[in-house]
Formats: sequence, structure tokens, C-alpha cells
Amino acid sequence: MKVTKAVIPAAGFGTRFLPFTRAVPKEMIPLVDKPVIQYVVEEASAAGITDILIVVSTGKEAIQEHFVPGGPLEERLEKTGKTAELESLRRIDSLARIHYVYQPELKGLGDAVAQAAGFTGNDPFAVLLGDTVLRGETEPVCAQLCRAFERTGASVVALEEVPLEKVSRYGIAELASSDGRLHKLASLVEKPSPETAPSRLAIASRYVFTPGIFAELAVTRPGKGGEIQLTDAMKSLLKREPMYGLQFEGRRYDIGNKLEFLKSTVEFGLRRPEFHDAFAAYLREIVKD
Repeated sequence: MKVTKAVIPAAGFGTRFLPFTRAVPKEMIPLVDKPVIQYVVEEASAAGITDILIVVSTGKEAIQEHFVPGGPLEERLEKTGKTAELESLRRIDSLARIHYVYQPELKGLGDAVAQAAGFTGNDPFAVLLGDTVLRGETEPVCAQLCRAFERTGASVVALEEVPLEKVSRYGIAELASSDGRLHKLASLVEKPSPETAPSRLAIASRYVFTPGIFAELAVTRPGKGGEIQLTDAMKSLLKREPMYGLQFEGRRYDIGNKLEFLKSTVEFGLRRPEFHDAFAAYLREIVKD
């Protein structure tokens, strides 16, 4: 069964980027000239997703405005003959059908995903966190997960190998069996100590779920901070259905982390042909100081 629907949770406050996120959603932080959430939508679109539900909260109006087609700006660009800029905006409009739902209370990632039950119905769906960019080596990471779902018929989570000293920051996969980069999961352990971690494979911001996840979210009790943890619902789902983890081919950029954001800005800037030479020369110059 093809995956054609995706959910992007984007309701959180983004406190790690205050004071900037006091007035601007963290998902609108730019990498060069595109907001992070546009990269996420582009990834989903390139994987064959046609309908995307963005879960928002009060104060996230800028996200909705970014994806609204037409308007005075496009009219102005057309009248002034700025065709390149106009086409860049129209490409955004053609990515997918964008839908929105409000998360009434910010009760965690699990609760945000639960808001999508009416949107996804009985269909499988992808989940892409709105503040994290993943760049696939040969194909989008979301596409890699969708292919794994089509192969297994089961929920699939993206996995990334992390240093042992960092496993306590993530949900970590316990493996039952492996077939190359695709692993059947035995369990998930939330933020284990390095001594007790069952592996170094961390959940990496991308998922494909069967509709069964909603039944588990409905009975998942709030955890730390009164939040409903998606990982807890996934652990419960594992008892009823098989679940897989895919070590994706590519790289993850955590834009919610300030240092990683700075590194990502440099990498994405160097990847742009029109900036590469001058930017690289500038970086070499300032590194001397």
C-alpha cells in the first residue's frame, strides 16, 4: 500500500531558540533562503506524499501564510517581471495539498500525532518532525521509509547511529533481527544510560505508521512534564504489530540545536553553487583569526 499522507508536528514553542522564537515559529528558521519546514515539505513531496497535515498552535500563523498560494506578493513579482522569484514561490504551491489542525494543548509529540486521526483515517502515514532536516544520499529519507513500509507492511522508524556517550539523549532501538540496514525491532528504550543501551541506533525524526498507532496513543498515559510520549505508544504498538527500524542513507540536521543550526547553515550555504567559492574563501579567511 502506497503512503500518500504525511503529518508534520509543528506546534511546539521552540524555547531553545528564544528570543527569536518569541514571535517567529522555530519551523520558520531559515537555512540560507528557505525555512526549515519547507525543506521538510519538499522531502515529503519528493517521496510521493500528496496530502500533508501540519499540526500547529496559536502563534504559528507564519507557517500557514508561507504555504498560502497567490496573494499580493506574487502579483507584485509578476508585474515587475521578477520571474525567477515568482517561479520559486509557485514551486512551493505545487508541492502538496497542505491541511492544518490545531493542537489545543501542547501535551507532547504523541498528542500532536493523535490530532491526525481524522485526517489519515485507515491509511498508513508518514510523520516528519518540522524542525529537523534530513538529506538523503540518493533519495529522500521519507522515500526510503515508504519503500521499507511497502516491503514489510509494518510501521517503520528512521534510525541513526550515534556515539555511545550520546545515547542518553534519544530513544534507542533494541533489535530482534537485521537484514542489512533494515532491522526488526524488539523494543525501544527511552534515553538509556550508555551502560544499559541495547544499541547505538537512535530514533531520527522520521516515521511511517500503520493506523494502529492511534489506538495506542488513545490509552498512553502522560509521562514527564504531563506529555504524551510517542515512543511510549510505539512500544505498546510493538506488542501488537511488528515494527521495523531503517538506518537511512543520508544525514540529519537538528535545527533546534543552536550549534547544529550554525553548522547546517555553513553546509547548506557551501552547497549552493552561486555562493560556494566566495563563501568558502571567506570561511578560510576568518578561520585564520
